[in-house]
Amino acid sequence: MFASICILSYNRPELLLRLLKTIDTVRVDEIEVVICEDCSPRQKEIRNVVTEFKDHHPYPVRYFENEKNIGYDGTFCELARRATGTWLIYMGDDDEFVAGALDQVLRFLHEQPQLGYVMKSHNLIHGGGAIERFRYFNETKFFAPGVETYIELFRKSVYIAGFMVRRECAVPYLTDRFNGTMLSQLYVLAEVVLRYPSAYLDKPFTQQYASHDHNVGDVMFDREKGQFIPRRPTLQISLNFLKSFSRITEFVDREHGIASTDRIKKDMSKYFYPSLAVHREAGVRIFLRYVGELNKLGFNSSYLYYIYVVLLVVLGKGVCDWGIFQIKRILGRTPRL
Repeated sequence: MFASICILSYNRPELLLRLLKTIDTVRVDEIEVVICEDCSPRQKEIRNVVTEFKDHHPYPVRYFENEKNIGYDGTFCELARRATGTWLIYMGDDDEFVAGALDQVLRFLHEQPQLGYVMKSHNLIHGGGAIERFRYFNETKFFAPGVETYIELFRKSVYIAGFMVRRECAVPYLTDRFNGTMLSQLYVLAEVVLRYPSAYLDKPFTQQYASHDHNVGDVMFDREKGQFIPRRPTLQISLNFLKSFSRITEFVDREHGIASTDRIKKDMSKYFYPSLAVHREAGVRIFLRYVGELNKLGFNSSYLYYIYVVLLVVLGKGVCDWGIFQIKRILGRTPRL
């Protein structure tokens, strides 16, 4: 099997079906679809969606249900162990493939057998259908293995949708060390690109939706509390998530005798707008409290960070989102800051 589409599934049968319907490759004999369901309340509905898809589509599907909830990171690793493809292509259950892109990606992977990791471009779809392109370079780009590549690609590879890694390169670095971070893919990325050549493919591969209305009323399982909680980012969830970046980079620094953490934190700071904006609509008071906690974590290491804070306070999230969208539309890519 050449490629495994690895889908993390939890409590969203309608969105899982939406994703599955966007698999449109003609290379049917080269792919498998591997779905791992993480013991959610709507498990039976998800099982039925998978059965219906298998009955009406030609793609080979392998479906697994975790006996107990093991979380995002455990499911990430479980999918890599269960998959049989040379390449692993990860997707969240609320993501989609861009029409026609899967065949282009598979062709590229065939043409570049030396690679261990490929970073994709993706689209964010706003209300009304406006498309925001996340395009990180002006063209397809190749990288030699090493520290500079790791620092360059780390921040850009956080989204699981379209995360592509050669299975034999990734499996040695599957670990439960970072369970609960929701960032195990970044540890795998670090270990792989430090050792193997990698690339950025300048074609939009996946797409996500700016609206999170589909999360209203949905739940996720808090394994520390042993209970279901609303699927929405609280201040503490956001802060714990952001702390996890340094937890991973500090471990990589110790293991490899390098000094990446401060450089990656500086790079993140320059592009920190989305992580700041997520709590702006909670009100200025809560937003500034959040900013204060971020400052303690050291993310205020660039002047751009402070510009984002001021603009969000003065103009609000809606106006700032529109401005950034227009800048990217004019440039045709994400700015290099």
